[in-house]
Amino acid sequence: MADEGMRPIVVKRIKKVQGGHHGGAWKIAYADFVTAMMAFFLLMWLLGSTAKGDLEGISEYFKTPLKVAMAGGSGAGDSSSVIKGGGTDLTRRNGQVKKGDTDPSSKTYNLEAAKAQVARAEAERLESLKAKIESIIEVNPLLKKYKNQLLLDITSEGLRIQIVDEQNRPMFALARAELQPYTREILNIIGMVLNEVPNKIGLSGHTDATPYFSHAGYSNWELSADRANASRRELVRGGLADDKVLRVVGLASAAHLDRQDPFNPINRRISIIVMNKHTEQAVQRDAASLEVPAQQPEAAARATMTAAGGTDSAVSKQPVWRNE
Repeated sequence: MADEGMRPIVVKRIKKVQGGHHGGAWKIAYADFVTAMMAFFLLMWLLGSTAKGDLEGISEYFKTPLKVAMAGGSGAGDSSSVIKGGGTDLTRRNGQVKKGDTDPSSKTYNLEAAKAQVARAEAERLESLKAKIESIIEVNPLLKKYKNQLLLDITSEGLRIQIVDEQNRPMFALARAELQPYTREILNIIGMVLNEVPNKIGLSGHTDATPYFSHAGYSNWELSADRANASRRELVRGGLADDKVLRVVGLASAAHLDRQDPFNPINRRISIIVMNKHTEQAVQRDAASLEVPAQQPEAAARATMTAAGGTDSAVSKQPVWRNE
């Protein structure tokens, strides 16, 4: 028993060790950092992909939020489009159209885009007219018979319809401006179709290179001009409004269809141009630049004759045309 009283007393102390690097507090801090970086890059992406008009609208909203929300304002989603609408696509480069009326002074229009749109619409209309005439040629027995003599194509001036001669099937009487009966019927049908479109019409007469000159000075120039004018009269008789014709010219043999063979009968033709807007404006602009003041036409003619070395009596003389 005495030995048991002398035994040493052992006290065990358990030291509690902290987690140290095995803890999870750093993960929370890192998650906060990643979240902040993601928000930062998202903000940078939005600022980089937003149009200038939208940025101005956002800035104005934070300056006067109630005013912009109720009445809108410059930069609050204004667009260069002339079509009113709306949208929420922030990736649009040209801004968005704000819902509601805008101040006319703040609107901007892209004239080049508008002109291109008008040109496309006009080209589609001419292509549609070309297809319609081609379908009429196919279903009409008379036109189908002369299909090879009706040439249609789109040029820089517009839709061109050419009525050409063949070796044994001329459109006019020999060396005259008298239309053949079947040519009259063809022009009557074409005139009715052309009156359905708003475009202006131009006609030009052409001959081949065969020399033609009468004692009265009547040549291929006069012949081609008379044939073009005879075709105009027949188009009007078929239903074409007379005020739709903007130009009638005779070009003689100056513009061959077959340049390799100037004597080819195909060069004897009538060209009908359904003018596009650009050609129509060019013709009208040229006509306007050549207008003579109407106040004193006799004085203008007298001045012209005097400058040419003539006399006043030459003004009263009228040209005399003879049928050869």
